Amino acid sequence: KMKTLVIIPSRLSASRLPGKPLLKINGISMISHVYKKAQEADIGDVFVAAEDQEIVEDVKKNGGEAILTSNNHKTGTDRIHEALLKLDITDVELVMNLQGDEPLMNIDDIQNLNSQMIENKNDIGTLAAKINDKKIFENPNIVKVITEKSLDHSKFPRALNFMRKLDKEINKAYHHLGIYCYSVKTLKKFISLKQSQNEIKNRLEQLRALDNNITINVALAKSSPIGVDTKEDFMAIKKIMEYKA
Repeated sequence: KMKTLVIIPSRLSASRLPGKPLLKINGISMISHVYKKAQEADIGDVFVAAEDQEIVEDVKKNGGEAILTSNNHKTGTDRIHEALLKLDITDVELVMNLQGDEPLMNIDDIQNLNSQMIENKNDIGTLAAKINDKKIFENPNIVKVITEKSLDHSKFPRALNFMRKLDKEINKAYHHLGIYCYSVKTLKKFISLKQSQNEIKNRLEQLRALDNNITINVALAKSSPIGVDTKEDFMAIKKIMEYKA
């Protein structure tokens, strides 16, 4: 069976919400909540690739594993690649990149993405959810993906494009979730490529893959978790998670 390694890139200097990974929910930092989620998914070893020593210490204090990476990376993917090299784990074939700011990501969805990648041996896989609220189309903080075929729970179609804003509802447009699974070969190729104009203009690193003919396949997620971009997002997630507890 193909072996998967889960790496969660994390840094304190988020533009919109400084110190985001260490904000606490139920007394535990957001990054440690994500770490525990990844562990529960049980698809492989989990590491946080952090830009800051404080994050490393926090994750370790909460029983997780973390590794310090450079603070010169332009993207999370570069950070993940450095962590992969530093960890020097040779028998891994897939790397799962989980965002540190989506503590409500569904475990079934993580497992499903991993299974699709193992089964289909793709370059890159990601998740997207159905859009139920029209406001999402205009919200530039919520990334949309347009797929070749409609998504359902058994299909794994190609992504045709990613964008931050759509003027109108269109068919086969979904809410893109911050999770990627790469074959190690594709990850190495991806980070050797220069950032594309498209990527820089839209602030979406996945466009670098599409601009270089690297295929991204998309699985349907059961739920669309709120990602944390703003103070309001954080308060909303905190409320949900503390209520559940």
